[in-house]
Amino acid sequence: MLHAGRVRGKTIAVAAAALAAGLATGDAAGAEDGLVSELKLGVQYHDVGLFETPLEQGVDLNFEILFARIKPLAFVWSPRPHLGAHVNTSGDTSQLYFGLTWTFDVTDRFWVAFGGGGAVHNGKLSTRNGEDLQLGSAAQFRWTLEAGVTLTEHHRLSVMLDHVSNAGLARENVGLDTLGVRYGYRF
Repeated sequence: MLHAGRVRGKTIAVAAAALAAGLATGDAAGAEDGLVSELKLGVQYHDVGLFETPLEQGVDLNFEILFARIKPLAFVWSPRPHLGAHVNTSGDTSQLYFGLTWTFDVTDRFWVAFGGGGAVHNGKLSTRNGEDLQLGSAAQFRWTLEAGVTLTEHHRLSVMLDHVSNAGLARENVGLDTLGVRYGYRF
């Protein structure tokens, strides 16, 4: 019998892959008109424990779509909307996320980015044993920091730190951190 969390994790993976494939091939509405600015794929350590003791294991596969800059928000540095997923390879917490990303070129090759938004996950909200990650609520706030290099016009590599938490709005508020590398293809 399959564990419900594993089924939801596989569903998240399939949905993210289908969306990314449709946008990358131009099958989605608007993709050829500049709707998508970048696709990112990554491998990240799961629950690295920057703020709490690590309680989950494995590696996360990361998929992210960055859309075109929001021009009417030029007064706040024109962020790009993003949509993505972390799929945990050990059957622990996976997540779907969304939000805005701000990217700043430091030099011609080096850039930094930060983002904020929300996430939903398939992890445990609370447990009686205290040994499992307890995220407290299905909906989480999400923050990211990223630094990278532009290799060519279309290819980029980066290191990203990702943190999700309910910011104390639920009784349990352990949070989850991932850290890893990502490859980005810019259109």
